Amino acid sequence: MPLDSVPSAPPAQPRFFLRQIPVFGERILAPMDGVSDWPFRSMCRSFGSAMSYTAFVAAHDVLAGRPLAYRALHFTEDERPVVFQIFDDSQERLLEAALRLQELSPDAIDINMGCSARCVSGRGAGAGLLRDPLKIGRIMSRLSSSLEVPVSAKIRLGWDEAERNYLLVARAVEENGAALLAVHGRTRAQGYRGEADWEAIAEIKARAGIPILGNGDIHTPDEAARRLTESRCDAVLIGRAAMGNPWIFSNRPRSTVPADELAQVIEDHLQRMLVYHGPAEGILAFRKHLTRYIDGRGIPAEQRTLLLTETEPDGVRRQLASLGLDAAGEVGRRSVAAAELRPALAV
Repeated sequence: MPLDSVPSAPPAQPRFFLRQIPVFGERILAPMDGVSDWPFRSMCRSFGSAMSYTAFVAAHDVLAGRPLAYRALHFTEDERPVVFQIFDDSQERLLEAALRLQELSPDAIDINMGCSARCVSGRGAGAGLLRDPLKIGRIMSRLSSSLEVPVSAKIRLGWDEAERNYLLVARAVEENGAALLAVHGRTRAQGYRGEADWEAIAEIKARAGIPILGNGDIHTPDEAARRLTESRCDAVLIGRAAMGNPWIFSNRPRSTVPADELAQVIEDHLQRMLVYHGPAEGILAFRKHLTRYIDGRGIPAEQRTLLLTETEPDGVRRQLASLGLDAAGEVGRRSVAAAELRPALAV
């Protein structure tokens, strides 16, 4: 990474506390299914994301010992604080899974109550839990009294416009022992359509006695700063806008990033993907990030297609070099070496 892209030191004072754990920073990478793997989290963390949420895993997959579930929860020490996110509609499965995962030493365990996908919410998990605040209270009470690590939750504003029960849900979460609450400013019915309701998030924050994280429609550093000021949230979660743009955690507009620095960040991320996922899967999984990295660079459609259909790492690098995005020479020598990524293999 070019020396001038190294993020500034974290603030001297914690922004908030996750129970007794200080969190230094006000911008955090949001958990995203199929996106928030170790390579992406580690990139965003190096640019200033203040905390690491894993992508959610199903409690029943944890209990069944499925390797992919445990692999999704892999983290390295430099990511701390690390929050494992799990989902289910069963209090007993959530508790048993959380007790097992606690042995892996996360800093907290988060219950997903915000996933709007029909395959999750339709069976009463994720955002499906929002329809039963009493059940939410029982889940949070059982977990917070049984676990040694803090318990948190991530919610939406309700099931749909007719059931925007976010104040009741937030109260059920907080009064039953949660250490932190994250709020996506949409209902389950909205999915990712429409605009996030930050007034509702601010209403939750005004009544809460625990840290509140706001989430939804933050695309630029200026928007992050404005939402923090207006809502008075303790921090904001940034999701899709961070893809191809880890600079958002360093308070840098993406438009100011020079080509050599962009090339270096792409190379660093690619190396992490190859080591963590393996060459074949790593290349395929990297495409969703690569397409975001090259957005706005004026690349002709034909060259873009060639780049995004490459199946070999060196082919990707050759295509990038032809576009003036060559992480070579002095910049390339500062690339992350495979030896530095060795911990990612111990899953």
